[in-house]
Amino acid sequence: MSGLDGRVAQGWGGTPPDGVHVNVVLAERGSPTAAALMTSFTAPSAGFAPILVSLGPDQPSYETLYPPTIMLNKIPADGGMVETLVFGACQVGIARGVLDAVADGAVSADQDTLVFVSLWIDTQAGDEDAVCRSARGATGRAVVEAARGRAAEDAQRLVEQRDTVTHPAYGGSA
Repeated sequence: MSGLDGRVAQGWGGTPPDGVHVNVVLAERGSPTAAALMTSFTAPSAGFAPILVSLGPDQPSYETLYPPTIMLNKIPADGGMVETLVFGACQVGIARGVLDAVADGAVSADQDTLVFVSLWIDTQAGDEDAVCRSARGATGRAVVEAARGRAAEDAQRLVEQRDTVTHPAYGGSA
């Protein structure tokens, strides 16, 4: 689908500690956006594994998700439950969310559209099914928002509330 290159969005799914936050970037194959983002795929670092999302009941039957989707974790997945959740529940949830967006008509299941998903999960996460559902919801909403944008009234609401917008990680009162 043309016109998607460089579109971005974020999504949250579920509740802590099994909630998932994602950032999504859409790119068109061959574009400067795709070239820049592919760097993350070809330059992994310890604990941060870019994954071409693949699905199947066992390794010999893996299939590449269409549109091709690259997942990159925002927290180190260096063993234990977090690594298991990233490679398993998050990968499946992200795939399902992307496929939900395809079924909704927001993006096409082709080789020309690329989806990049960076994900965050709490290090205390432990419920595989809850994490999978969270990743699916977050990813599906973010891909649709990236593809279609947000309602103008939502953007205007933020402008009108600019003096009071906040974030859970901000403890100030300025």
